[in-house]
Amino acid sequence: MNAAAPPSPSSSSSSPPLPRGAVACLALAAFGSGLSMRVNDALLPRLAGEFALTLGQASQVIGLFATAYGLAQLFFGPVGDRYGKYRVIAWATAACALTSVLCGMAPGFDALRLARVLAGATAAAVIPLSMAWIGDVVDYERRQPVLARFLIGQICGLSAGVWLGGFAADHLGWRAPYFLLAGFFALVSVALFALNRRLPDAARPVRAASDGSPLRRIATEFGGVLARPWARVVLGLVFLEGLFLFGPFAFIASHVHEAFQLSLSAAGALVMLFGLGGFAFAVSSGPLVRRLGEAGLARWGSLMMCGALVAVGFGPGWGWALAGCFVAGLGFYMVHNTLQVNATQMAPDRRGAAVAAFASCFFLGQSAGVALGGWLVGVIGPPGFLAIGAVGLLLIGRAFVAGLALRSRAAAAVAV
Repeated sequence: MNAAAPPSPSSSSSSPPLPRGAVACLALAAFGSGLSMRVNDALLPRLAGEFALTLGQASQVIGLFATAYGLAQLFFGPVGDRYGKYRVIAWATAACALTSVLCGMAPGFDALRLARVLAGATAAAVIPLSMAWIGDVVDYERRQPVLARFLIGQICGLSAGVWLGGFAADHLGWRAPYFLLAGFFALVSVALFALNRRLPDAARPVRAASDGSPLRRIATEFGGVLARPWARVVLGLVFLEGLFLFGPFAFIASHVHEAFQLSLSAAGALVMLFGLGGFAFAVSSGPLVRRLGEAGLARWGSLMMCGALVAVGFGPGWGWALAGCFVAGLGFYMVHNTLQVNATQMAPDRRGAAVAAFASCFFLGQSAGVALGGWLVGVIGPPGFLAIGAVGLLLIGRAFVAGLALRSRAAAAVAV
């Protein structure tokens, strides 16, 4: 891997033994989190009609979820470090079951928006703390493929969420997906609590409580992350990645539905190919990492995302969107997984806070992108917004490659 950071000083030379299913259960929780994250994408036209809203107004259920998800990282990162990441993930998954029920029972759009805020806040712990836990217990040399396999859960959840939303919009009603989510989260939380009791002590690291108020401790944790130049670069890039990809992504299903007269179920199924592209990366991550390195993954992944969004926005038929969604998923995970690995190592002594800050920036970027899209789609249309995202993603990839090169040269100079 190019410009690989040195192994964490806090990591042991070999990973602690883990009970069977420990990572797989985290992947299931990530599946639920991804499902909850994207279930409203294909539901937007149905929600707009149900509550007499514009598409931009209906998209608030996506933007508010992402905002709450991002801001809650400021809480969950230090809490995971203090009380044990796996334990906090289990409790958060149980809370996701409750907030999903609240979404399904919402009597009106205002209540649904509030419930989505709560759902975003409870789902916030699952994926970033899982990544941080993997960073704690898996050696750096093995970490990128393990993270990629873990992310299969999130990838499948993102894809299934769009499909489930479209299927529910056509056949079940907008409430049904939330009740299905609630049942799934409840089952996964039971398994996580059982596995947490079986983890060896080395796989349940906690940090002793520090002096001072909780707010002061949180400020100290995140201040320690932001004091590192490379951390600031990674956090800035992942914010822009969320803005330029998932802002436009939220409107793909409705664009395909309106432009090519596909049903919402079919549009949601088409967008599922984004996840198939991510799955293709996950199963081939080992050879790709060895062949391309971090810089190659970032360079080619950003180029693929750029071309894919142009194809989705301006292709003359829905087949272009079919190919575009697959290529966008593959390109996104090539770039994002590389950013994630750097996030797990940018502050090893504050890994929970570092990965939480990473996730916070990513989802605040998504929220900003959806809010921007809610306005721009009405002005320049979905294709124009997709084009803006394509250019932005290309520039992000180039900036990341340049940053990796500078970091590699600096490390070489220090070694000399």
